[in-house]
Amino acid sequence: MKQQHKEASSQVIGEFALQALLYEAALYPKPGLVDPKSCGAHADMNYFTFIDSSTALAPFLIEYVHLGLIHNGTPLDLFEKVRALGQQAEIAMLNQTEGVNTHKGANFSFALLLSAVGKIMSEQQLKIPFSEQNTTAVFNYVKQMTQGLLSKDFASLAQKKQLSYGEKLYLEHGIVGIRGEAELGYPVLKTIALPFLRQHRKSEQRILFLLLLLHLMATTEDSNVINRGGIVAWRNVKKQASDLLQTFSIGSLEKDLEDALIRFDQQLIKENLSPGGSADLLALSFFFGRLEGLF
Repeated sequence: MKQQHKEASSQVIGEFALQALLYEAALYPKPGLVDPKSCGAHADMNYFTFIDSSTALAPFLIEYVHLGLIHNGTPLDLFEKVRALGQQAEIAMLNQTEGVNTHKGANFSFALLLSAVGKIMSEQQLKIPFSEQNTTAVFNYVKQMTQGLLSKDFASLAQKKQLSYGEKLYLEHGIVGIRGEAELGYPVLKTIALPFLRQHRKSEQRILFLLLLLHLMATTEDSNVINRGGIVAWRNVKKQASDLLQTFSIGSLEKDLEDALIRFDQQLIKENLSPGGSADLLALSFFFGRLEGLF
């Protein structure tokens, strides 16, 4: 792949990722989450914080793709490169948001997946749009990049004095969070989110993504919810999302779905619960939808 083509590909794919972050922030109404009309269960951020955060990450999204496109070493070598760049991106994000963590999880996943997209494109001489098989190759490459990640990152937790909430959840409940999802090659995206988007690609986009969010909330091991409310609260959120999916589908009236989600939002605000893990997966779903030319 020629240098000029690599730079153009990095730019286009990085823009898909930025668009995904902005579309996720703009989707309304999202239970417990920040959107243009609600701060969800967050007192320290609003819709504009997410715009600021997304723009801070924008150049790094392009660079993640570029790292993959020019990479010649092993998958684990690429992981080390993107992790180092991802830490720089996180600092830029926190500087822009005055220390508020808006996109830490999304940045981690986009770093892995965008670099894997670049690597697979370069290796297989691919062009956009991707096929389902191309996307599967990306997930498989991420599995190779993150092999042993959980055991390495969580090796000596018992000796650590200060634990992150992800580390606490792993020790107390065996919750593996986004690291576990990455090490398995993002099965939620592969088996739930993307098949749903492919099946309903011609549907009205807003309804499609609101329903996808409910599917993610009903199935995802969301460490954000567990950290705030515990295992019981997380199971309740999953059940409520699942119950709403029994009532609403692609053909439902938009106003009825919107009203139900606003009520769900008000409840999660009261309970101080935010399904941030599902929101990150929603943004990643949008990204792969754009990459595959679904909409």
